[in-house]
Amino acid sequence: MQGSLGEKIGQGVFADVHAWAPGEVVKLSKPGIPQWVVQHEAQMTRAVFAAGGPAPEVLGEVTLDGRFGIVLPRFDGPTLAQATRADAITREQAGAILATLCVAVHKTRPPPGALSLREAMDARLRFGGSVLPERITTGVPALIEHLAPDDVLYHSDLHPGNVIMPAQGPRLIDWLGAARAPAAYEIAQCHALLAEIGPDHADDPERPRQFGSAGGVCPARRHSPCSTDGGDAGLFADGPRLPPARRGHA
Repeated sequence: MQGSLGEKIGQGVFADVHAWAPGEVVKLSKPGIPQWVVQHEAQMTRAVFAAGGPAPEVLGEVTLDGRFGIVLPRFDGPTLAQATRADAITREQAGAILATLCVAVHKTRPPPGALSLREAMDARLRFGGSVLPERITTGVPALIEHLAPDDVLYHSDLHPGNVIMPAQGPRLIDWLGAARAPAAYEIAQCHALLAEIGPDHADDPERPRQFGSAGGVCPARRHSPCSTDGGDAGLFADGPRLPPARRGHA
């Protein structure tokens, strides 16, 4: 499709994000990352968008020097985390936006090909096995077996750093980890990210940003079993202050 690889504007564990064409970016798998990883994200993102879920539209797919990429819109606006830190939105409003997005995700029918929670977690633990203690790599799958089989679509990394706030309303990005799981699992994960990991770092402007210009609220994502890619941090340009709060609901 039309476009050319421009400047790198974001990066994560599995992919780099580059400017592509006016209003577009390409999320390109890093050298050595299996093609299926980003292909799976493309499949999940496209299916959720088609079902009316809060995902960006997949505009196309490309292969450059053996690296698979997906072309996505480039959103102009801050992340929800940035808007909250800038006092453009209150924490109560931010919580309402996250809750609304969480419900919208869970109401979206899991697309064909969506992994089960156990399958998705096994894949993540394989990537993180070299830095995670054995009690995590063996204990997490065992705990999953005790969860209720209430299969809904879950995002797996729903936090303020993965919510972009363009004028048209919130957009939830980074669908690499989308899978089928009990709704309670994602709610618990959001609680851990926001209440246990995020507060110590959310208001620190000097904190190193690991994932492009946006960063996020979770400082341990690269070594966490809940970690996905983070490469969507470059899907937007830092924009003006958040539009009126009434636009902050999906």
